Amino acid sequence: MAAATSIIRSPTALLSGKVSMSDQKPTPSVQIPQFPLKRPRFTVLFASLHDNNNGSNKITKVVGLEKLFDDSPYDVVSKDSLLHPRPLSSTQFSNSVSDGSRLRVAYQGVRGAYSEAAAEKAYPNCEAVPCDQFDSAFQAVEKWLVDRAVLPIENSLGGSIHRNYDLLLRHSLHIVGEVKLAVRHCLLANHGVKVEDLKRVLSHPQALAQCENTLTKICLTREAVDDTALAAKYVAFQKLKDTGAVASSSAAKIYGLNILAQDIQDDSDNVTRFLMLAREPIIPGIEKPFKTSIVFSLEEGPGVLFKALAVFALRQINLTKIESRPLRNQPLRASDDSNNGSKYFDYLFYVDFEASMAEERAQNALRHLKEFATVLRVLGSYPVDTTMI
Repeated sequence: MAAATSIIRSPTALLSGKVSMSDQKPTPSVQIPQFPLKRPRFTVLFASLHDNNNGSNKITKVVGLEKLFDDSPYDVVSKDSLLHPRPLSSTQFSNSVSDGSRLRVAYQGVRGAYSEAAAEKAYPNCEAVPCDQFDSAFQAVEKWLVDRAVLPIENSLGGSIHRNYDLLLRHSLHIVGEVKLAVRHCLLANHGVKVEDLKRVLSHPQALAQCENTLTKICLTREAVDDTALAAKYVAFQKLKDTGAVASSSAAKIYGLNILAQDIQDDSDNVTRFLMLAREPIIPGIEKPFKTSIVFSLEEGPGVLFKALAVFALRQINLTKIESRPLRNQPLRASDDSNNGSKYFDYLFYVDFEASMAEERAQNALRHLKEFATVLRVLGSYPVDTTMI
């Protein structure tokens, strides 16, 4: 697995916010609270940036594919000669500010990616800006190159995208919304190529796994790349006759490919949830369903996690997700009990719950959690996406 560089951020930087929640009765005007650290052992917090989903072999392949597109800033690969801008990389960032004519929204991938469709669903009529990596999309928002970012956080079949959980902690962006997108995979190839001509297929590893039954039936060798749309772009760019791609129907249209088969995923209930990120938080309301995302850490001890979750149960607050991530640069800590000599991991817990930070019960729950949490940060309080496409 490819190890990413860990970034050291001070607790003040991680947990700073415009308004801190006091222990007094909350006022009607509510903003998202950020809590300071409680114990000195977190003087420095190391964000885990280890991506369990990306293997070193796969990354090498993807870099090779990207080099093929480095000859010019635009690639002409579709039948109607559409121009496709290359994805932004972190080295291309400047302090440019959007001109405000249209909302600029960053997503990871190239044109035709499912993330592009999610960005356009989240912000209709936006200017979708492709970025080569998740981290590049975070940086694009922070450096005012774009106004928002829309990035995947979990899939109903593949589970969580751990990389983006780690980047939420490393960066200071706020979650301002969510969008859910139904994923419908297609088998694509160049025109004139039939299914029986194919020997291999390219796509993102999760997409390949989600179409395993179909791909096994037609006996195709599977090769992983970073993005479904990148796979389609590569097949079209190289005019391959023995290679197909698993990607969206939108990618087929953009890159001039033929759709050999539609809806080839093994499970029709294939949904990806994306987060909408911005530089500033939104003001939470109570006029419609809201969700709040937080991250916290606890001291080791019997029943400590139970105690943390009880602060929500006591106030009838429903949890929709809980995810634990080890602190990468502080993986093991000796037990306080010197007799057994055991060691254990320090963890961060990411939790989503169904309540707005404008509600007194949510404020009281976090005030209660603050009493024994070593770290507590509100990532965002935002409207629930109740639609599906």
